Amino acid sequence: MPIIFWKTIVVYFTSILAFCCCFRSNVNREDNPNIPAIAKYFSTKGRYEEVNPYLIEDILAVNRSILQPPSAQCREIHVTAIIRHGTRYPTSKNVKKMQKLYQLVKSGASGKQSWLREIQTQWRMWYTEDMDGRLVKKGVSDHKHLAVRLSKLFPSLISEEKLRGGFFKFITSSKHRCVNSTLSFKAGLTELWAITDMEFDHAVNDALMRFFDQCTRFVQEVDNNPSALSEMDKFKQGPEMRRVQEKIADRLGVPYNNITDDMAEAAFYLCAYEFAIKTVNSPWCQLFDEVDAQVMEYANDLKQFWKRAYGYDINSKSSCILFHDVFSRLDKAAKENKSGQQVTEAVTVQVGHAETLLPLLTLLGFSKDNDTLTSTNYATQAKRSFRTSHMLPYAANLLLVLYDCGGGDLRLQPLLNEKPVTFPGLTDQWASIPLYQDVRGHYSDLLKGCDFETECQLFKHPAEV
Repeated sequence: MPIIFWKTIVVYFTSILAFCCCFRSNVNREDNPNIPAIAKYFSTKGRYEEVNPYLIEDILAVNRSILQPPSAQCREIHVTAIIRHGTRYPTSKNVKKMQKLYQLVKSGASGKQSWLREIQTQWRMWYTEDMDGRLVKKGVSDHKHLAVRLSKLFPSLISEEKLRGGFFKFITSSKHRCVNSTLSFKAGLTELWAITDMEFDHAVNDALMRFFDQCTRFVQEVDNNPSALSEMDKFKQGPEMRRVQEKIADRLGVPYNNITDDMAEAAFYLCAYEFAIKTVNSPWCQLFDEVDAQVMEYANDLKQFWKRAYGYDINSKSSCILFHDVFSRLDKAAKENKSGQQVTEAVTVQVGHAETLLPLLTLLGFSKDNDTLTSTNYATQAKRSFRTSHMLPYAANLLLVLYDCGGGDLRLQPLLNEKPVTFPGLTDQWASIPLYQDVRGHYSDLLKGCDFETECQLFKHPAEV
């Protein structure tokens, strides 16, 4: 009994300590003048550190106690990591919008605030169209650091022995920011273990990591269909967004009609990119208060909801090919383990885009609210689960960890951005690490169907809500 008692005390105080550490990091984030007050609303342009604030103090911090398998017998036998590329430059399309806003502010703004004078006299438009979404230095660090943290979180799997032994597989989208993120992830491991005598290959596979380009029905009915984003368009013309634009115009001292929704978006992006790339609390951030930032975030959430997530059925079904690929790897690992063999692919690292992750997360049922996001229900969506600022920062990741818990008891744990999540619909005692067979049963309809070729065939009727 005394041993159990002391173990309980140790666990209790460890939990309290972990809680206090995270809480203290949150306080530091809010008090830190180098972090914009609106940073947690940057949606897909946000830093990974805003999702996990404890990383601000220690970028390599991990807490293995979050894994909590049901028994000490459980051991990890496979992990699949599907990861978004790291921090990048803006695309050429957004650079053009930002340049247009800068010219307006530089020549037309009449406000007298010190931050506005700083933009007009000291800040320089350094973004150029040829940057076009390329990985920045911070993006390299994003993936190097993630690799090291995952090696600490799963030391028996993500190990030098397994890397040297050929038990890793690296797959990437062909886009330069993804290839360079993959190289950075590998460099994080080889530098950690001082490996200089070997190189490790990666495969470029756009069928898996850019499936959305190859799904004809998605491309025609959603991606290239202007009416598919009508809810976002209506919101941008609505009262909430209009008020944001008016407040920006007032702060700049320009006529209201000079600030369009594109201009507001460009200003928000300037604040976000300056912070994500350079860790600077830019004077551009002074154009927004927290209420404004929440409106801007919702506008982008509407875009992602209708273009990549629950808005249309084909958005998630376009990821069928990746869904089946993930489960085929899990099945193979399970089969090899059951037969007493060593699992030949212990670690799979797949690097893609926000547009890769979000359809798959949607297909699996994560972050689904009771109410559909629309242009008219902003006021009731403050506590929504579908928040891309939380789900899809740079280097966002979905981890699927397969455990052998003895006696043929295989379990699967999902983690989103290094935090345990629960498969929607699985609610037993160990819902956070359910039996693998229960997970397969839960997704049985998708495993039997969800055929990429069939789903992506072009039909004559419009996309279904």
